Amino acid sequence: MTAVTLQDVGLAVKRLQWQHHRSANTHLSAIGLSLAQWDVLRHLHAQPDASLHALAVLTFQTDQSMGTLAGRMIDRGLIERVAAPGRAVRHRLTEEGERLRREGAEVVDRVMKHTLGALTPDELTTLHRLLLKADPGDLI
Repeated sequence: MTAVTLQDVGLAVKRLQWQHHRSANTHLSAIGLSLAQWDVLRHLHAQPDASLHALAVLTFQTDQSMGTLAGRMIDRGLIERVAAPGRAVRHRLTEEGERLRREGAEVVDRVMKHTLGALTPDELTTLHRLLLKADPGDLI
């Protein structure tokens, strides 16, 4: 049996992530969200009053793309801008944003259950621990 290479593992992680993103986007569209929008709602729930830059970092976007996305989400009434000390602008979920965050979480949980749900609780814990151990933060 051939040993598993680092590239094999990297590809398997990427393939699973791609499947999750594709399926989540498809199923979230039924409630009027994209995965990127739901991710913003999720992070704002966890970190109320987050700045645009913080949201960009948390959602793996550039500041510019996060600004565009936030503008569309503000127009839809999902998030709102909140004045902060100085020139800072923070963001917060609206009631509609919170409702869709909860509904989206159920959708994403169903998507994940089709793949990660095949693991036992111990396997899931081990996978999580190993992925965290392998994450060096910023590469290079």
